[in-house]
Amino acid sequence: MSELMGVINLDHELDLLNELTYFRCGAAVPFAGRYRLIDFVLSNMANAEMKDIAVFVRRKYRSLMDHLGEGRPWDLDRKRGGLFVLPPDWNDSSDTSHGDLQHMRNNLDFFKRGKAKYILHSGSQHLCKVDFCEAFNYHKETGADVTLIYTKVDQLEPEHDPCLRLEIGEDGFVSNIHHEKDHPNVYMEMFIMEKKFFLEQVRHCIAHGDSYFFRDAIQKNHHNMKIAAYEYKGYHAVINSVESYYKNSLELLCPKNYTSLFKERPVNTKIKYEAPTKYLDSASVNNSLVANGCVIGGSVENSILFRGVKVQKGAKITNSIIMQKCVIGENAVIENVILDKDVNLPPDRMLVGDVKRPFVIAKSSTL
Repeated sequence: MSELMGVINLDHELDLLNELTYFRCGAAVPFAGRYRLIDFVLSNMANAEMKDIAVFVRRKYRSLMDHLGEGRPWDLDRKRGGLFVLPPDWNDSSDTSHGDLQHMRNNLDFFKRGKAKYILHSGSQHLCKVDFCEAFNYHKETGADVTLIYTKVDQLEPEHDPCLRLEIGEDGFVSNIHHEKDHPNVYMEMFIMEKKFFLEQVRHCIAHGDSYFFRDAIQKNHHNMKIAAYEYKGYHAVINSVESYYKNSLELLCPKNYTSLFKERPVNTKIKYEAPTKYLDSASVNNSLVANGCVIGGSVENSILFRGVKVQKGAKITNSIIMQKCVIGENAVIENVILDKDVNLPPDRMLVGDVKRPFVIAKSSTL
């Protein structure tokens, strides 16, 4: 869609996933056996045929850059436009901006050179399959200054607590933006705005010493703007803690949830060519998601195994997430555990966490 350009803003996404974000930003955390969290919003933008997409990063982005590359899996490796990974300019002595406004000020060239007339701004913590074309058409139909994308949550969970909520009038426009935890209209940190108006607000906020675009330009001034609300009704998960990551990951073992997230429009990711998973005669696998390249000789139940995991004979894995290239020794027992990449668990070891508080082992650990 030539009228719309994408911005994935990771500046406000703190390292809330503890051990999983020791060596990477939250957007680069692996998910569902072969993906990263950023793949979902990036694929939604690519499926809307956006030609220019910027990723604003500040810290721990080496892993993210390695994953994204030139953007080929999302058809964004272009001679003109495409995918841009943009950190702040640390060498600009005249820069007085703060927070995510610093990204916007330092990267004005991205907005000015892009031919699109509208901005779609998003984070990476809300996993969904929003049709951005449909949301954009809704924005134009309403004639709003900005359109916020939200979902109505039937069962509020702890991960929803930090999320902003929208009060929506009978006319479909936002009347208030607040933090009331018992309110079901969860703002998904996605908005659409005309680029010219967006840049005017950026300059105004910087001139007044503000730090965060959404808070200072939209939330504080919602009475002075015409703000529409677009309701998304599909699969939705918020990943902002280890507990929410663990819970929402294992819920994908339910075929209904898995189908809701991956059906219809594709979710693309970095391609890795590996052999199919090998199941030894001693293997037993039940209700699990197993990526390619694994060698299974033990028991795996209600778990997710990423690429290249080796489970040796006699090992037992239950209700756990085992990331890429981990090795589980003979007769080891793992239950309610998250192992990050390249963890080597010796034979006969036992790791047991709690269903509501999984035991997490950081990347490249040897126990």
